[in-house]
Amino acid sequence: MNMISPKQDKNVALVVGPTASGKSALALEIAKKQPSVIINADSAQVYSDLRVLSARPSDAEMEGIEHQLFGYIDGKDSCSAARWARDARAAIADAHDRDKLPILVGGTGLYVRVLLDGIAPIPEIDPEIRQKIRKMETLEAYHALQDLAPLSAERLNAADRTRVQRALEVVQSTGQTLDQWQKHKLGGIGDQIRLHPLVLLPPREWLYQRCDLRLHQMLEQGAADEVERLLERNLADNQPVMRAIGVAELAGWLSGETSKEMAVEQAQIATRRYAKRQYTWFRNQCPADWPRIHKALNNDIEGIFEILLRK
Repeated sequence: MNMISPKQDKNVALVVGPTASGKSALALEIAKKQPSVIINADSAQVYSDLRVLSARPSDAEMEGIEHQLFGYIDGKDSCSAARWARDARAAIADAHDRDKLPILVGGTGLYVRVLLDGIAPIPEIDPEIRQKIRKMETLEAYHALQDLAPLSAERLNAADRTRVQRALEVVQSTGQTLDQWQKHKLGGIGDQIRLHPLVLLPPREWLYQRCDLRLHQMLEQGAADEVERLLERNLADNQPVMRAIGVAELAGWLSGETSKEMAVEQAQIATRRYAKRQYTWFRNQCPADWPRIHKALNNDIEGIFEILLRK
């Protein structure tokens, strides 16, 4: 692959894109060309409870290549972008120490952004303030934000309850707006590494067909059993692992509230919508100089390497 020494040059490969775009398979092929460590950058694949529904590679699919940050967190816990970035920094440093190429692969853009750019050091929100704001109607919270931070309010959709509440609780609890905090991010490694990014943006129809097919493959691999085990744990509905695509849909079928066919259709629709959001995010949010692949992946791995090495 001619990346010289990952340790010496701090090379890091990055493969991102929407679900079912072929990221994991490509990362594996890259790892076969040079001693590497594949590091997960997908928010669902961090959970041990979601091997099938998150499309996490099985031991056989890893083909003996070292993988890190896959299935390493119990579903009862929540993994924030800050926690993942901290763990990813450690995994990258460890790979470099062993002169292996870290290959970040995943579809969670926020994770990658926090790792590269850092995160604003916002203090813990006062619990009383948070509780008070969470009880407010969305429009009421928006008007309060307009009074305290008009510029922040102007940038938000008045109906976006989550973002409005977050912006309001930050300014009320800290005395500074979210925008002000975001100007002073800490912990990013983007200026400390030599990044080789690649964004997969295949044709949408091809991508959606892959999403539909993969749902059927997940069922064959035991997705229903996986959801049943999750339900037996009686985890809170707001836990990230319980909000993963496919969990609620298959749970409805298992409980008899809907048919298997309907559950599959609903899960497929949710997956396609998620893929569409990811597609839009990576197309618009990634730096313009990050190479994009707009076709379905084929066996031209050497060509992919050349694109990776351009940056």
